[in-house]
Amino acid sequence: MHVDLFDFELPTDRIALRPASPRDAARMLVLDGDATRDLGVRDLPSCLRPGDLLVFNDTRVIPAQLEGRRGDATIGATLHKREGPRRWRAFVRNGRRLRDGDAIDFGAGVTATASDKGDDGSFALDFAGDEPVELLLERAGRMPLPPYIASKRGGADARDAEDYQTLFAREAGAVAAPTAALHFTPELMAALEAAGIGHATLTLHVGAGTFLPVKADDTDDHRMHAEWGRIDRATADRLNAIRAGGGRVIAVGTTSLRLIESATDADGQVQPFEGDTAIFITPGYRFKGIDGLMTNFHLPKSTLFMLVSALMGRERMLAAYAHAIAAEYRFYSYGDASLLLP
Repeated sequence: MHVDLFDFELPTDRIALRPASPRDAARMLVLDGDATRDLGVRDLPSCLRPGDLLVFNDTRVIPAQLEGRRGDATIGATLHKREGPRRWRAFVRNGRRLRDGDAIDFGAGVTATASDKGDDGSFALDFAGDEPVELLLERAGRMPLPPYIASKRGGADARDAEDYQTLFAREAGAVAAPTAALHFTPELMAALEAAGIGHATLTLHVGAGTFLPVKADDTDDHRMHAEWGRIDRATADRLNAIRAGGGRVIAVGTTSLRLIESATDADGQVQPFEGDTAIFITPGYRFKGIDGLMTNFHLPKSTLFMLVSALMGRERMLAAYAHAIAAEYRFYSYGDASLLLP
């Protein structure tokens, strides 16, 4: 399909620069079949049924943005995928000043050697020393805010260290938050439990490739980035049991959805999964493992807007986004939510 089919005009003042406070005070646009309703995230228990299951991504965002020097050159690096115990693949700013074997000093006693330049301009960074890389990043790294927020705010600050982690963040390794889950609070989880709605977790380490624009003119020519994920046997069995019992599996965030769909076989059974997924979902895709999605509002012509268009229909989503823009919903990572029930 032509990428321009997924374009729409978005006023820049609709981009949220801070999350709602408290988190569950955000608005929520509900598309339930043919119905459209303007509600709030706190209304979620009444939008679902007893026996439904929400599936969250328990990845934890690491301080993956680094600023350093190679001689006189300033080098910026955003880690996006772990390749070994001390090796990360990174998108590099001012990468033309780097050669294989160059050492970058990121300050605070943190250095890394660049090598293996990729076709996308990324480099492999091998961190020196014996300390766990996670400790090095805590010293020298910054929270990797999405570029459409960082460019307007001048980068991350102390508030983002908490704002950009979800209630479920446990497994360190993401360089972007699974932002639909940012809306959840202990109070909302208690209300969902009281309504008979359960929850489960899986892990998908979101990579910086999630922010890369689609540069191809046709979706068939776009190469999707790979991310590492895991669904254990107990979680897979639970998801299958929910659907077998008449309940619905509702993915919270496109990351949860993509991993579930990657792990679901042709018979609609979720299998245990551990490894990379580069699944690219566009209209015409047949969903096998999920029955609905809670997600934020996405960029024009992005792979994520293509995904929600595959779930609900392109014209339906374009109309819904036009409504959201007119009604002044807040967009993107720190913005409002949508609940999509086909």
